[in-house]
Amino acid sequence: MAQYMLTTVDNPFDPFTQFREWYVWDEAHGYHTTGLLARVVKMSDELSDAQQESVINDGIDEVVRENVSSKHIKVRSEL
Repeated sequence: MAQYMLTTVDNPFDPFTQFREWYVWDEAHGYHTTGLLARVVKMSDELSDAQQESVINDGIDEVVRENVSSKHIKVRSEL
């Protein structure tokens, strides 16, 4: 099953397998990608897991589409 995450073109860490290192690098470089995604995505406890995943993927697509910094990309993993 494919999973998607939001990252930046210059982050050397894999957000799927090296999340801690990825996060520290992202924050240190001022991207705050997780916060950006949290501002775009409207989550609710009333959503099913599948709906939550869909909302997150839509949010990732929106950030990449708007891409104000020209740095954000969507990455895929077959976990």
